[in-house]
Amino acid sequence: MFAYAVRRILISIPILLIVLTIVFILVRVAPGDPARAILGDYASQEAVDALRKRMGLDKPLWEQYLEFLWGLARGDLGRSLISGVPVAKQVAYALPYTLELTFTGILIGVILGVPLGVYTALKRNRLPDYLGRTLSLAGLSFPSFYLGILLMLLFAVKLRLFPTMGGGTPGDPVDRLRHLFLPALTLGLIMTAYITRMSRSAMLNVLNEDYVRTARAKGLHEAGVVFRHALKNALIPIISVVGVYSVVLIGGSIMVEIVFSRPGLGKLMVGAMMQRDYIALQSIMVIYAGFVIVLNLLTDLSYGLVDPRVRYR
Repeated sequence: MFAYAVRRILISIPILLIVLTIVFILVRVAPGDPARAILGDYASQEAVDALRKRMGLDKPLWEQYLEFLWGLARGDLGRSLISGVPVAKQVAYALPYTLELTFTGILIGVILGVPLGVYTALKRNRLPDYLGRTLSLAGLSFPSFYLGILLMLLFAVKLRLFPTMGGGTPGDPVDRLRHLFLPALTLGLIMTAYITRMSRSAMLNVLNEDYVRTARAKGLHEAGVVFRHALKNALIPIISVVGVYSVVLIGGSIMVEIVFSRPGLGKLMVGAMMQRDYIALQSIMVIYAGFVIVLNLLTDLSYGLVDPRVRYR
């Protein structure tokens, strides 16, 4: 397992470098001059040129790229062009809110989705299966921002159980959880729909296998047959869909943070885009890219834990 983990980590390094290069280029080829956007249309050309020099935009692209990589290696994300505050400080404040939202949404999706998928597979072509498939299809059809608004109307406006905006009081876990519930439920329900459908399909593929029929013929308890034999061999596709749609969930968290006015990287990134703060935008995109690579790496490592054969391929 150690050798397999090392191989996967080494493979992730060039992928990360490629992603960083793409982020660097995309930010700089975007239309508009950051210096002109900051100073306004009526600023003199001399003032614009002076700001471009202070921002390092007058340097060759390859030199800017090397400075960008060197800054990341030192943990220096630069300073916001609008506020002058170090971007690392802004990220350090917003990152915990995004992490707790994303991972709570994934947790809700796994806890609800896997049992529902297993249950609907065992009740194939019966009422629970029809209901499960209908609800999961509805979950796939709802955009995250629209589902968030519906949950807000129900739980916050009608029932007055949870707050609608903000991330909670720092240092107060109960208040943080109350503010987290609706945004995490929004992402978790969408994640549940994906996982339920994949879990059902994966279970249906293995329930008719010879080893499952043999286990039942030996008189094993049905729960042991389902969880020890069927579900264990259906975990690879389930883990795959969890990994893939966790990445989708990260993108969905941006809209959810905006809907619930929740502090986080998504809200920070949208503000940087609107203000043409390309230093902050570049750094936040790097953080999101790192999330995606780490999630893919964890998915690959999970394959090796679930199925030892994967480690030796």
